[in-house]
Amino acid sequence: MAHEATDIRRRKQACEPLGGELKQPASTLESNSGDAKTNSSEDVEKGIDLEPHSYWLTRIVFLRSLAFVYLTAFLVALHQNKQLFGQDGLLPTRLYLDRIKNYVGGTVNTQALSFAPTVLWFVDTEGTVDYWLDVLAYAGIALSALVLLLGSANMVVMATLWLLYHSLVGVGQKWYSFGWESQLLETGFLAIFMCPLFSLRQFPRRTPTPLVTLWGYRWLIFRIMIGAGLIKIRGDECWRNLTCMNYHYETQPVPNPISYYLHQSPEAMHKFETLSNHFIELVTPIFLLIPWRPTMMLAGGIQIFFQVVLIISGNLSFLNWLTILPNICCFDDRSLAWLFPGWMSSASATVRQIQREEREGTGPKATFGVYARRVLHINLAVLIVYLSVPVVTNLLSTRQAMNTSFDPLRIVNTYGAFGSVTKERTEVIFEGTYATNPKDPSAVWLEYEFKCKPGNVTRRPCLISPYHYRLDWLMWFAAFQSYESNPWLVHLAGKFLYNDKGVTSLVAHNPFKDGDPPRFVRALHYRYQYTKIGSQQSQEGAWWSRKFLRSYLPPVSLESLEGYIKSQSWDLPKYAKRKIREQRRGKRGRSAS
Repeated sequence: MAHEATDIRRRKQACEPLGGELKQPASTLESNSGDAKTNSSEDVEKGIDLEPHSYWLTRIVFLRSLAFVYLTAFLVALHQNKQLFGQDGLLPTRLYLDRIKNYVGGTVNTQALSFAPTVLWFVDTEGTVDYWLDVLAYAGIALSALVLLLGSANMVVMATLWLLYHSLVGVGQKWYSFGWESQLLETGFLAIFMCPLFSLRQFPRRTPTPLVTLWGYRWLIFRIMIGAGLIKIRGDECWRNLTCMNYHYETQPVPNPISYYLHQSPEAMHKFETLSNHFIELVTPIFLLIPWRPTMMLAGGIQIFFQVVLIISGNLSFLNWLTILPNICCFDDRSLAWLFPGWMSSASATVRQIQREEREGTGPKATFGVYARRVLHINLAVLIVYLSVPVVTNLLSTRQAMNTSFDPLRIVNTYGAFGSVTKERTEVIFEGTYATNPKDPSAVWLEYEFKCKPGNVTRRPCLISPYHYRLDWLMWFAAFQSYESNPWLVHLAGKFLYNDKGVTSLVAHNPFKDGDPPRFVRALHYRYQYTKIGSQQSQEGAWWSRKFLRSYLPPVSLESLEGYIKSQSWDLPKYAKRKIREQRRGKRGRSAS
């Protein structure tokens, strides 16, 4: 019997995969597949469930979720980046890279790369920036769609996605200056090490989901939530007296229709919301790091529920969708098996077979590649610990910084949100006129309507999450700053003055779309408030009421902006220059008469 058992083991070893590829005949593969299904069926019939602490299904769910976020981010890039920082964008990439290059000595060196980590340094962008921005976006869309479809990836694909998005963030300037960009890069970086080197199979037998990435993501969600909680407690007093939620739904950057109704909840409900926020951000993250399955799953479930509530209550880009991702790593195969019913997928059966082989010791043997990956994972763990030192120091500091990166590659970052809450909502409203004298009381001014930010008081708030309108988001910040602090806003006014097709594609309504561009453009400052449910205004279809505060940007013409545009090295198209000459001739004619 001992001799027979040894012979059987030898025959099994002879059929084991080499280098990750099976060498058995097709008939044997089909037979083994049938045996696997039979064994799995027998396990199901015996009531044997998937074992805990195995993460094959976790990786599939995680990679598909990350691919969805990447896909959304690259779609936003494709539709908006050229207009925002392309060749003729509001903040042109070529000028940004030139300034960096001049600052570091006129060459592309490591210092330049640390300021703007992007592959655009290594291509000829003279007159071709828009082309390369599209290349980056299309490549990201294609690869993220592939991962979403397959439910699997390899290190090459994930590293390419990370590099592509890093290249956009590196030149995105103000448009890409928010915490979720660093969070996506950190999430994407860890995902590189979650996958096999080359294989695109969902179940690469020699590459189970590494524990270092699972704990890396748990550490990430811990930092995100603790950082958000601490910045609130240390920041605005309304978080301490439980009144912040009285304002948040109305004054958040881009409200949605549900925000309108949530804002009008009773005072007690708002206090409960604020208390719940503190509990979820300051208490439950502790349980994410306790290596006990029940508490970890409970904490992860609470965090996912919290992010879903935030998604429902406002348009915060893909931030909350992205924040769900690390919580997925709190759940193992047993807890996620319900997502893979037998009638739809054989994934659970495959995991069951893998676990059976591990129990019986008949799985693939370790190879040199397996040991090399273990060394890589140890080095990754050391890197995360090392880069976490300034992050932890910042969290413990009473002068905590929010949404900050301490390394140029944004591998480990510090996070936070809404440390202060705006108590009043103000909006910048752009208008244009054909009038030759902008000070004439009879001048007719027509409003521009943006894609999502409040403008027309009767327009229903938009519902776009996880999609994101970057111009609308920056307009929210501009409303409590000044146009002098936002040169791009003056450039926006200039582009309205000659109906620039790129920029006007970023607004929902251009009142001068089908005719000549306006002679003058101005911006006004308004206070916006929700109408009361059941009030006369709401019954007439108004979601908002507004009150004029002051002029924000005085009336400007192309002629008056020409000097400023030249001082910023922005380009003017030929037809805009022709219009300036016409304005000057008309002005001289009126003076002569």
